Formats: sequence, structure tokens, C-alpha cells
Amino acid sequence: MDVPVVFLLFHLAHSQMKALAASRVVVCPLGQFPCGNVSECLPQALQCNGYKDCPNGADEVRCGDNIGWADLFGQALQNVAPLDHNSLRKECFLQEYPESCKCIRTDVECVSVNLHDVPPLSPNVTFLSLRSNKIRRLSDFTFSEYSALERLFLQNNSLQFISVHAFSGLHSLKRLFLSDNLITTLSPGVFRDLNQLEWLMLDHNPLSSLSQNTFIGLQSLMYLSMVHTSLQQLPHPSLCEHMPSLDWLDLEGNKIQTLNYSILKTCSKLEVLLLMDNQIRTVPENTFQSLWKLADLNLSSNRIKELPKNALRSLSKSLLKLNISNNPLFRIHPNHFHHLTHLQSLALEGIEIPDIQTKMFLPMKNLSHIYFKKFQYCSYAPHVRSCKPNTDGISSFEDLLANIVLRVSVWVMAFITCFGNLFVIGMRSLIRAENNLHAACIKILCCADCLMGVYLFFVGVFDVKFRGQYNRNALLWMESVECRTIGFLAMLSSEVSVLLLTYLTLEKFLVIVFPFSNLRPGKLQTGVVLTSVWLLGFIIAIVPLMNEEVFGNYYGRNGVCFPLHSDRQEKPTAKGYTTGIFLGLNLVAFLVIVLCYSSMFYSIYKTGINATDLRSRLHRDVAVANRFFFIVFSDALCWIPIFLVKILSLLEVEIPCTISSWVVIFILPINSALNPILYTLTTSFFREQVEVLLCRWQRRHTLKKDGKSLTSSTVFMETSRAACYQPPAYLQRTSLISADPRYA
Repeated sequence: MDVPVVFLLFHLAHSQMKALAASRVVVCPLGQFPCGNVSECLPQALQCNGYKDCPNGADEVRCGDNIGWADLFGQALQNVAPLDHNSLRKECFLQEYPESCKCIRTDVECVSVNLHDVPPLSPNVTFLSLRSNKIRRLSDFTFSEYSALERLFLQNNSLQFISVHAFSGLHSLKRLFLSDNLITTLSPGVFRDLNQLEWLMLDHNPLSSLSQNTFIGLQSLMYLSMVHTSLQQLPHPSLCEHMPSLDWLDLEGNKIQTLNYSILKTCSKLEVLLLMDNQIRTVPENTFQSLWKLADLNLSSNRIKELPKNALRSLSKSLLKLNISNNPLFRIHPNHFHHLTHLQSLALEGIEIPDIQTKMFLPMKNLSHIYFKKFQYCSYAPHVRSCKPNTDGISSFEDLLANIVLRVSVWVMAFITCFGNLFVIGMRSLIRAENNLHAACIKILCCADCLMGVYLFFVGVFDVKFRGQYNRNALLWMESVECRTIGFLAMLSSEVSVLLLTYLTLEKFLVIVFPFSNLRPGKLQTGVVLTSVWLLGFIIAIVPLMNEEVFGNYYGRNGVCFPLHSDRQEKPTAKGYTTGIFLGLNLVAFLVIVLCYSSMFYSIYKTGINATDLRSRLHRDVAVANRFFFIVFSDALCWIPIFLVKILSLLEVEIPCTISSWVVIFILPINSALNPILYTLTTSFFREQVEVLLCRWQRRHTLKKDGKSLTSSTVFMETSRAACYQPPAYLQRTSLISADPRYA
């Protein structure tokens, strides 16, 4: 593909886009776009989403972004087919060429044939490929006899030194590839005779600096690639002084720190300027003043903290694509892009825009593609057809919960959690308690776990409220009092539950491992502990809401209002605070629970060794082991994924946001849903009491149905008491684990 053809296609695509925009007849409301020539409009969320929502499929047409032209062009250069291998029977017109090489007409290909020097060839050669050999140096006048040579490929050799007259005599050369070598310096005037050169590829060489006179003679150069060459600064006073025809300049992945007007002032024909992944810190206001034809500017992944609001004003008539993603910009000025009326693609990925406003983007009437850090920002560019990202893994354009499984599961988990805990609270209030203090602790634990169900319930409610239009309300929702409130409830529930489980475990540990000690907490001590646990949980949950300047929007970083995942934009205080909770307090609590249950089981096992009935002992040990295993397993199932997600996010490992949504909806509430079962419904004492209660209720119901006399009723009641009464487990068993019924 020749350079003129590439640029012709490039401009033709832009012309077609403009013509398409001008030909639209259907008028749609803001935020919606026409289905081609059909008088039907579709919202922004349905454009380019992979599904044909328009009857004619127009919503999935022209979804590609021309911002990728540079990459496609680079691939085209790498995939240039030097020879037509299907035409090997064509005659070779050269009298001299190495036997190890292939020749067709006047083209020679010597790829990977272990050459150490440029081989002798006939002077009428026009194409020469010496790729992937072991050539280390190019001496003076190496190619002087090949005045007809138009293309020379020397990439992937071991070139370290190129003499100043190495390319002398190559007056017809149009393409020179020196990529993937070991070139550290280029002598001034080394390209002096290459006045017809159009492409110069110097990428992936350890070049650290260039002289201004390096490019003398390159009057026809249109494309210059110096990707990953370790270049620290550009030649002064002007890069294009000896390359007046330069059209495409690719300087990706270098160490360039300075960019100013004097460097680019003679590059008036430049249309594509790629400077991504450098170390540029500042962009003076007049930097691009002379680039009146520039159509594609990429400044992504640099260190630019502030972009002057008029820095791009001189590009208002030419710029079609702008990428300033992944720069530590402090702010985007409301008028930064107002004058870029021809802009079609704008990339702002990785940039926080706290004061984002619709008026920032509305003046760019031709904008068709925009890229943000957060999909919630898309609501401020409703006139742009394609806005990315369209989801954060948790929420989407349409819904707070993007996945239908999540939308159903949040209600299921909310019901299970709330019903289970409320049922236990009610039943423990009705039946006789085996130990009033222990029963109080369990009911308090159920209250804390019930808050998690309330949190999930409200997430489901707001998901229904925003159904189909979440993107319009996303930022307002995450900054709202409601979001912070339910986030506070989730954190309060989580931490109080963790602390109470740790306390109950320690209490059980003292009873079983030290059965004859006087370490049992009394009524006063239990009251103090429960009050302290709730107070500590409240403080942990409320502190991030006390100072937004320090913690930022702690609970409002995602649609489910829970601060699990850390990212680079999170304030250091908030990141440290969350780490201290999840990898400090909660991790320690989990380890305490695991160690205590391990010690308890070992103590029970040792005590039972002397039992005379081996079968009874084994049966009891298996039962205790199963019970302890499920208690520890439920804690591990809940907290280990949370610990892993937190650690990976701190290590800046890329974690799909969908994982965070599943963790918050499924994993986090596991303990809250299972605690009523593990600590109440599966205990032998509770089951016995429920059986007695049901037995008495059944007999009363039978008595009313039969209509017995008062005398017979009295006799029947006495009989029923005797029939329904069963001695509690601690009177039936003699083992140590059953001696205290609350741990049966």
C-alpha cells in the first residue's frame, strides 16, 4: 500500500463521515440517533452495542473509529510482502545475486540466510530485502552502485554502526527500513543523498539523541517512525527543517520530555503526530500553532498535568482525532474543546473529570466517538453516537445492575438474609433460652446481619427505579445521600458481624479449651462488649463520611456503593483506610476464628480419647468436626475472595469489574445469610425447643377441634406437657462438648 493511497483513503473516510452527518434528515431528540434513512430513533446506549436494534441494522454500521488508522498503517508496513511467492517461475533480470537468495525480475530477497555483509548484486536491482541477518555495520559507499534501488529492508539485523556515506548514491530510494537494530547514533548527513525517500523506519533502536543535520536531504520524506528508540529530545531548532514534506510522524514509546513551538514550527504539512507513551510534562500554548493541517494528535500516556485551554485552538479547522488519555491532568477546562468543531474522535480515558458538564462537549457537533474513564460520564455527551465504556461491569447504560442474574440475585439474597435473621430473632424471643446472655449475642448478631439484607434490598429498589435510564442518573446517584447511607449500612453490618463472630468464637474457645476456669463473661461484661462492638462498627463506617476532602466519595465509587475495589484515582487516605479494614482488622479476625476452632476441635478430640465407647466417640468427633468445618468454611467462603480482590487491586492488577459486582452481591452477604443457620437453626437445643413448641401447638389445635370438656381438657393438657417435654441435650449427654447446651 503506497503512502499516497493510504492518505487518500484516510481523507476519504473523513469526507464520508462529514457527508453522512450532513445528509441526516431525521431529527431525533438529544441522546437519540436515527436509524439511517428510517424515521425511527434509537438511544445512545443501543448504538454500536453488537445487536441490530434498527430494522435496517443502521445502528451497527460505521461503528469503527478512525482513531485506529495509525495502528492499521503500522501493521501494513510490517506486513509488506516483498515478493510474490506465487510467481517464483518469473524470470530474474539480474546477472549477479547470491545463490541463497530469491530473485524475481529486479527484486531480491535474502531473509534469514546468515549474511554478515551486504552481498554483491547487479546494479539494476530495485528491491532488496536483507531482513533477519547478522549484518553489524554499513561501510562507506556500500550501496553506491545501486542507483535504481527503490526499497531497502534492513530490519532485525545487528546493525550498530552506519557510516556517514553508507547510503550515498541511492538517489531513487523511496523506502528505508532500519527497525529492530542496535543503532545508537546517526551521523549528520547520513541521509544526504536520499532526496526521494518517502518512508524512514527507525523504530526499536537504542537511539538517544539526533542532530539537527541528521535529516539533511530528506526533502520528500512523508513518513518517519521512531517508535521505542529511547529518544530523549527532538532536534532543535526544528524537526522538519530538512523534511518539508513530512506528513506522518510516529514517536511512540520514547523518553521525550520537551515539546514546544520551535521544534514543530516547520512541520506545516504534518497530518499525523503520535507522541504517546513519552515523558512530556508540559505543552506550551503555542506548541501546535504552525500545524494547520494536523488531523490526528495523540498525546496519551505522558505526564501532562495541565493543558492550557488555548493549546489546541490553532487546530480548530483540521483536527479530527485527539487522544490525551492516561495523563495526570488536574482538570479539564470547560472551554478546552469548544473550538474543535471538526473533531470526530476524542479520547479521555483514565482522566478524572470532577466538574464535568454537558457544555464541555456540545460545541463539537461532528463528534462521533468519545472515550471516558467512567461510563457515567457518557450522560454528559448525549449527542455523541458512540461513547465508551458503556459499562463498568456492575452497571450499564440502562441499569444499575448490568446483568440480569445480578438483578434477580440481589432480591433473592436480600430475602434470604432478612427472612433468616428475622425468623431467628422471632423464634429466640418465643422459646426458652438455654443461656440468656448467649441468646442476646445471637439476636444482636442477627440484627447486624439483617442490615446487610436491608442494603441489598435498597440496591434492588434503586435498580428498579433507574431501570432503562441509569446512565442519566449515575453520577447523581453515586454522589447522593441515599448511596452513602446504604454504603454506610453495608459497612456497619459487615464490621459488626465480623467483630461479634470473633467475640462468640473466643467465648466458645474459653468454654471448651478451659472448661474449669472462671473466664465466663457476666451480664455486665457481655453488655459492655456488645455496646463496644456496635460503637466500633459505627465509627468504622461513619469516619469516611466525616471528611470528603480526605476520603473523597468513599462509598460512591461504583453503583453498589461499597468500597471494595481500589484504583489509581482513589485518594491515598481512602485506600489506606480500606486496606486497614479488610486486610487488617478483618483478616486478623478471620485468622483468630480459624485458630480458635482448630484449637477447640483438638481439645475435644483429646478429651474424647479416653472414652470407653469408641463408636460413640467417633460419631461425636465427626459431628463436631462437621459443625466446626462449616462455620470456618462459611467465613473462608466470604472473606478469602474479598482479601484476594483487595490485594490484587492494591498491586494494580487488572481486575474485571464484574468480579467486584459478584463479590458484593453474592460473596459479601454469605455470612449474613448463613449465620442464622450455623449459630441457631442447626443447634440441637434450638431444634428440640422448636419441636416441643410445635408439639404443644399441634395438641392445642387438636383440642380445639375436638371440643373437649373443661375436665378432659385439663387432663389432656397435663398429658400433652408430659408427652411433648424432652430433657435438653445437656441432660442427655455426658460429653464435654454437650455439657454446655449453647454449643450443642
